[in-house]
Amino acid sequence: MKDGFGKSPYAALRFLPRRCGVRNSTPHSSGVARLASGLFAKPSAKLLNQRGIALILVLLMVSIIVALTIQLNRSQRSEIYEAANLSDGIRLRYVAQSAFYAGEAILLTDKNAFDALTEDWAQTEMLALKSEGLFDNASFRLLIEDEGGKIPINRLIIGNAYNTQIRELLLRLLTGPSFHMAQRQAEELSDAIKDWIDADDEVTGNGAEGGYYAGLDRPYAAKNASLDCVEELLMVKGVSRELFYGTEETAGLVQCLTVFGDGRININTAPKAVLRALSAEMTDEAVNRLDEYRREEKNNLADAWYSRVPGTTGLNIPAGLISVRSDTFRITAVGLQGRMMERIIGIVKRETGGRKVKLLSWRVE
Repeated sequence: MKDGFGKSPYAALRFLPRRCGVRNSTPHSSGVARLASGLFAKPSAKLLNQRGIALILVLLMVSIIVALTIQLNRSQRSEIYEAANLSDGIRLRYVAQSAFYAGEAILLTDKNAFDALTEDWAQTEMLALKSEGLFDNASFRLLIEDEGGKIPINRLIIGNAYNTQIRELLLRLLTGPSFHMAQRQAEELSDAIKDWIDADDEVTGNGAEGGYYAGLDRPYAAKNASLDCVEELLMVKGVSRELFYGTEETAGLVQCLTVFGDGRININTAPKAVLRALSAEMTDEAVNRLDEYRREEKNNLADAWYSRVPGTTGLNIPAGLISVRSDTFRITAVGLQGRMMERIIGIVKRETGGRKVKLLSWRVE
């Protein structure tokens, strides 16, 4: 048939609606159309505003989460670094303690009848170099100094009066080439030290007692007792930090004074500034000759050797002022690891017989 009805009964059915002017549709065609029209229709202004607010909230929450994450990461890393530093600090403390105990052992092995700068305790550089192989990524430095070679500042007085011998020794030290202090200024400083350690409240010469210290911006009382550590001198009138610690050009009192000792000075170990102050007749040339002689290992330093040194005749050194044996030493032990360090400073006293040492003071820096 030419009109196509003979092809199939279904074809006729499809043809009939078109002929009758009816739209060809399925049971769901109207719903799909409505859905499509909803999807492609232009959004309303209210809907756009809601979407913008939602986007801003999402971005704000993401920003907060990122900031919190970064802060948490920093806090965790900081705690990790602090824990690592604490661990390294504890480790360095033990390294420094090992060096300190090694210093005590060296002092106990010294059986000579004298103490001098030629002995093992005064030459610890090689031990410090060997320490690099004793620890994993750590080492130590060790310094042992004889306190007996310094001026015992607590012996400046006997009762409440001056100990003339020690006072003259102190004045020669202060006015000598190491400190270049005028005589009057040196006497004022000596008076101030005496007033600090004597038991009375009477001002000595140009010294200072409690009234002076009470009038300072940050007042404190005069001690009126012996010094417990040499650093207490920083509280005394006239003692500046430069005078106490020294500068690149001048020595410091900390290297020349001690709070320990019986009043005698070990001539074998005394710093050159103290060596020069031992006698009013002492010259720079005599000091250099004495220093060279005592550093020669072949020389016997167990007696009054200074009288045998050429070029030092005429020196009037009181026999009761000097000695050649010491029992009190300052040990400075430093643990090292990279840029980190831990320092221990202690004063030890070697007991009679040299069988043990007694710890007098201990400070960790």
